[in-house]
Amino acid sequence: MFLRIVILTSLITSTSLTTTQAQERQSFDDYLNELKAQALQEGVAQATIDQLFPQIKLFKKAVVNQDEASSPQTLEQYLPNAVSESLVANARQLYAGHKAQFDKLGKQYGVQPRFVIAFWGIVSQLGADVGDYPVLSVTASHAYRDDDAASNLSQFFEALALIESRGLKYHNLLSTWSGRMGFAHFTVSEFAKHAIDGNGDSAINIWTNLDDAFASTATLLKKAGWNDQATWGRQVQVPADIDNNLIGIETKRTFAQWQESGVTRFDGSALPNVPGMQVSLIMPEGISSRKYLVYDNYRALLSYNPSDYFALSVTYLSERIKYPAIK
Repeated sequence: MFLRIVILTSLITSTSLTTTQAQERQSFDDYLNELKAQALQEGVAQATIDQLFPQIKLFKKAVVNQDEASSPQTLEQYLPNAVSESLVANARQLYAGHKAQFDKLGKQYGVQPRFVIAFWGIVSQLGADVGDYPVLSVTASHAYRDDDAASNLSQFFEALALIESRGLKYHNLLSTWSGRMGFAHFTVSEFAKHAIDGNGDSAINIWTNLDDAFASTATLLKKAGWNDQATWGRQVQVPADIDNNLIGIETKRTFAQWQESGVTRFDGSALPNVPGMQVSLIMPEGISSRKYLVYDNYRALLSYNPSDYFALSVTYLSERIKYPAIK
């Protein structure tokens, strides 16, 4: 990945690639010509440029879906929509149909299968939305239209480097309209860091190969600190006069300390007795809504998407996969 560090510094500040100016004075073809020049300057081989750039097209669907990007009003509204009964049924069916395979992979990579499957369920609808648009065209088009240009340019140039260094082709890296790839919706940089060959066939296919998709998703979570000997957290009850300074993912305390502050399990019983374990109290919507004690695995989910709505939807789906038990 010889391009990554140099490009991400110089590319974003390059006045020649300012996309707002580019739109005013350039066609997309002219914009690509400037990207070619930048690629050559940063060390991309001429043969790579000659192979890839003629295939890059203006992606007409490269627009932001504002409705999809907006947050729902409340968790009570969000969770049933994000984790529909049909999604639960399909997730359980996927696990049941591949249980021996997933259980083996879970032990090998150190992440419980229900969490990997739940992750897929939320980000790609269990692989229904793995992406079928060439990521070079998607990211270049987003940057040209000045939609999060700096990020999309960095992903574009990293895709060039990835294709060149691994001997890939233009159509080997396919994404959604937003530039996300495969079952786990990896960005290009996430693919470069975490995507691995899960079945030993010397190829990495996170779009249709369940072994590769599982291994890659588990690798992302494991690198973020996942512990397969623990769970994610639990819903709790808290006293109305809880100290607001204690609330938030940044504050960690033991179960005993939370117990002393009046926090209980959701059913009112005592918290687990796990000496030394440090957990956090979160209330995404304040004291009147759902409250949770969350553990380090929850933090691992936030490293992918720093949204409590996202993390709680994954964990909720994981619980629905777990109960009743699949044998």
